[in-house]
Amino acid sequence: MGNFGLIDLDTPKEAFVKQSYRDGTDWILVFSDEFNTDGRSFYPGDDPYWEAADLHYWATNNLEWYDPAAVTTANGSLVITFSETPNHDLAFQGGGLFEASVQLPGTNNVVGMWPAIWTMGNLGRAGYGATLEGMWPYTYDTCDVGTAPNQTIDGLPVAATINGDHLYNDVLSYLPGPKHTDGSYVGRSAPEIDMFEAQMGGKPPSGEVSQSAQWAPFNQAYHWDNSSANMIVADPSQSRINGFVGNVIQQATSVVTKTNQRCYELVEDCFSVYAFEYKPGYDDAYITWVSDSQVSWTLNAGGVGADEAVQISARPVPQEPMYMIVNLGMSKNFGSVDFEHLTFPNHLRVDYVRVYQPMHSVNIGCDPLDFPTEKYINTHLEAYSNPNLTTWRGDYGFPFPKNSLLETCA
Repeated sequence: MGNFGLIDLDTPKEAFVKQSYRDGTDWILVFSDEFNTDGRSFYPGDDPYWEAADLHYWATNNLEWYDPAAVTTANGSLVITFSETPNHDLAFQGGGLFEASVQLPGTNNVVGMWPAIWTMGNLGRAGYGATLEGMWPYTYDTCDVGTAPNQTIDGLPVAATINGDHLYNDVLSYLPGPKHTDGSYVGRSAPEIDMFEAQMGGKPPSGEVSQSAQWAPFNQAYHWDNSSANMIVADPSQSRINGFVGNVIQQATSVVTKTNQRCYELVEDCFSVYAFEYKPGYDDAYITWVSDSQVSWTLNAGGVGADEAVQISARPVPQEPMYMIVNLGMSKNFGSVDFEHLTFPNHLRVDYVRVYQPMHSVNIGCDPLDFPTEKYINTHLEAYSNPNLTTWRGDYGFPFPKNSLLETCA
């Protein structure tokens, strides 16, 4: 029958239960992949859980083409080779702890590679722009000006028209307003939580990871409430708030943390554990990130609470079913590229991926009753299967549902 269960037969028994980084309660393993079988293929239909993409990731102006031929398993690890690179998907919902043991590509002092492990709401497909318009990176469930195009109605509030992205005349948002897709009157979207995006920083440069969540609608000037009650940094000597806070298409809550400088493919043969744990919703919701097996920082839900200046309400920590993406790319959007000193090929190696959920609230799958996705995706399958459709309304040709705040809904 093969090793195709949700929990890999090679996962050690001691990994079946893990303590929450938040409160120490037991969380149980609900999915794992140890990648111990060499030579796996990730072309569409070849693997029950992962699929490699075959496309150009134009949204961030990547310099490479994602190709399934660039992904395999070898020596007990998933291996992604640059320059042709894939993305991988898996869906869970209801909060959880996503953990991966990773060896970063290249070396720890040359800029240019963009390895990342991240998650996105299942109603958006990474690289398929039509599915993302009006969906990413919203996480919102209030009918107010936060749902309006550009976060304004008749040019108000003024705070949404100033102190924004200096490349766009200081306007705060160019987003079109979210789609509400399933008739449930619940704000549906494709939010994003990043386990890590690896980079270089400092002088001389050394390895770092940015660990972030992306949000919409946006705070005034993209300034979220990073007070000590909402942004808890475990070790300020290792971590700092990210200088990037947002632009017209996204707001980021992000902290940058130094990596284990040994765990790069051209330095030593070691792996480092990265993770994030989250509880969805409001009030006591949170996201905690882990770098090199140590908590790096925590965002409490109050950090993305209501903002009177731009007249938006609190944004929930993502409640959508989320899938996981592993990718290795290169883009000048993310940072400079030192072609002179980069060596090729580069390899991102993943020893294992494990997902945990609280023992008494396991919720696995991409189509839960309270946040369904399957029927909607199947109804609009062309948008989810054609990466050349870059917009929902233009290329795909479907309108947004009406918004009663802005127009009459018959």
